[in-house]
Amino acid sequence: MSGTQHRPKYFKNDADNITRRDPHKQLIASLTRLVTNYPPDTIPPGGGLYYGPVSIAYLFMVLQQMYSDLLIEEYPMGTWSAVYLKQAEDHMREYPGPSTNKCGVNDDIMAMLAIGAATAKDKDMAKELCDYSAIVADEEAGNEWLYGRAGYLYLLRLVKASFQDDKKTLDMIEDTTDDVIDAIMDSPRPWKWHGKAYLGAVHGSIGIITQVVLTDPEMAPKLEADLGALLSYQYDGGNWPSSIPPGKDRLVQFCHGAPGVVSSLLSIREHFPNLRDKIDRAIRKGREAILERGLLTKEPCLCHGISGNALALEDEKFEHFLTYTTGHEIKAMEKDNMMEKSDDPSSLYCGEAGRAWAWTVADKDLEKRFIGYGATEKLSLLKIWKMMLTLGSYNDL
Repeated sequence: MSGTQHRPKYFKNDADNITRRDPHKQLIASLTRLVTNYPPDTIPPGGGLYYGPVSIAYLFMVLQQMYSDLLIEEYPMGTWSAVYLKQAEDHMREYPGPSTNKCGVNDDIMAMLAIGAATAKDKDMAKELCDYSAIVADEEAGNEWLYGRAGYLYLLRLVKASFQDDKKTLDMIEDTTDDVIDAIMDSPRPWKWHGKAYLGAVHGSIGIITQVVLTDPEMAPKLEADLGALLSYQYDGGNWPSSIPPGKDRLVQFCHGAPGVVSSLLSIREHFPNLRDKIDRAIRKGREAILERGLLTKEPCLCHGISGNALALEDEKFEHFLTYTTGHEIKAMEKDNMMEKSDDPSSLYCGEAGRAWAWTVADKDLEKRFIGYGATEKLSLLKIWKMMLTLGSYNDL
């Protein structure tokens, strides 16, 4: 039998030997690997904010606001954002566009419209994004974050932050938001994706609840029963099943399991005072499961790897988990055949870009949240959008 067949899902956490690495040094190393190993013109188009060139561009956009003077391979964050965005722009005609099966953060056209509207404060792009609500609110559309309505809500929140002083555009965005939330709330329970009632952050009910509440906190009382039901499915060991009815307790990662649920609960906890004690107990038990089973043998990433699992932990334990995501550790795991390689090794949720985000959170002592999922990032980067429009190609650098 091959080594792959014998590879465990996770390795033991040496909790008695808490260690840390210099997060700033590791961030620079991660970003350097990103642009040298995966330059813009090698990244296949597609994936929206989840994977592909748009996802990497979005990371650099956010980092530009925190590291305006930092150069990676002699270029600032804004330049790298522009060239990755240009790679996506050059392939726009290849994108099929939003559909009822794909209208979440994974859609490139909607993601680029959201980024363009937010960074350039472009009313026309905001309107074009809102016009897609006819597809998103269609009864055939899904509700989850990656491919469905919940992800569209994130994109609308991203744009809304840039139009607080423009009542007409703001009203349009809020009206669109209301229509989408109504469609989600009118959907039969449990919410399903591909016929299964998932619970996790990417495809399931906690992701839907989180996006609705972060978009409109006044909806929280109407979702209290849904959240209470989700809390009740927590295993005694602290993890959550991927879907219901519950099966085997297998996955401890952001997309399916405790890390995604814990991170989501932390972001919406204040809006559910009647469930506060239950939420706190669930978070505590969930973190115990992550500490025990969260050092995954999948390539470290946000969606299903150590970087994402780390973001659900506190302080020293968070930094301890990150020590297993350095370039040195990844090479050692690969050499020992202890790592399942990513299908999208450059991307924000499945690869190096996501590892860089986790190091950023550590370096800047940010709220431990998932970029593109939790509280929206404020983008005021008109120069990046203009730069992308004037670039001929990556080779113009």
